[in-house]
Amino acid sequence: MTLYTHAESNIRKTWLYSSFFLVLIIAVGWLISYFAGSSNILWFAVVFSVFMSFISYWFSDKIVLALNKAKPIEKKDNPELYRAVENLCITAGLPLPKIYILNEAQPNAFATGRNPKHAVVAVTRGLLEKLDRTELEGVLAHELSHIGNRDMLLQAMVVVLVGMVAIMTDFFFRLSFRGGFKSRNSRDNDRAQMLMLAVSVVLVILAPILAQLIKLAISRKREFLADASGSLLTRYPEGLARALEKISADPNSLRVASDATSHLFISSPFRGQESASWFHKLFMTHPPIQERVKALRDLKI
Repeated sequence: MTLYTHAESNIRKTWLYSSFFLVLIIAVGWLISYFAGSSNILWFAVVFSVFMSFISYWFSDKIVLALNKAKPIEKKDNPELYRAVENLCITAGLPLPKIYILNEAQPNAFATGRNPKHAVVAVTRGLLEKLDRTELEGVLAHELSHIGNRDMLLQAMVVVLVGMVAIMTDFFFRLSFRGGFKSRNSRDNDRAQMLMLAVSVVLVILAPILAQLIKLAISRKREFLADASGSLLTRYPEGLARALEKISADPNSLRVASDATSHLFISSPFRGQESASWFHKLFMTHPPIQERVKALRDLKI
């Protein structure tokens, strides 16, 4: 049994989710084109969805890094961090990923990239300052496990594809609200207008819910899996357990955090808002830290 037994399954899931988003966007485009009486809109939706799927596959990592204002570093900038990543990669049998730093006080980290040969590990300044060596290795092993399990592409593509669905549904809503739809039968124009306004409102309401369900399906299970795989890699689950406790207890906010990218991080980047805001509750994608820590300390290695 290898560390990364779920890699092929996650590759299949990546294409499954991509295909689902492609079909959904084309369906929305068809609805708009039908009620607007213009087939050009459908063709635009098809071309747009194919183009964005291509962009999300090849450039999702760059988009994620730009959104989080991550900066690349070289070995001379932080030799200790590089050595830790190199040693873990040798143990895991993975290529050395590019390493990025976020100038943030909150300790946190994420991995992205379309495959192990084009992978990135990003850590915050706070993570390097506040964790000891074994804790840092636990976090790095967790992120390398995301790379080994091939789920970092899936989570990065979700950022782009969910945003694409939101754009399409927002366009659909605005067009219907402003009376952009015209019935093929003028006598039924008002009825069609009301119908499509109702449909657009439903789509706008369901879009964030759908995005959340997809994120939950991806995030919660993969975090437990990466915790376990990372612990097998370091042979020391306590290091990651202590790191998670420190990360969750840190009061600093992650300034670049957003609901679109929060599921990428090892721990939720939001501080003090999960319990106060229904909006952030809606987008909570990480399992409770207490459950993850308990699972790690129950591991028998």
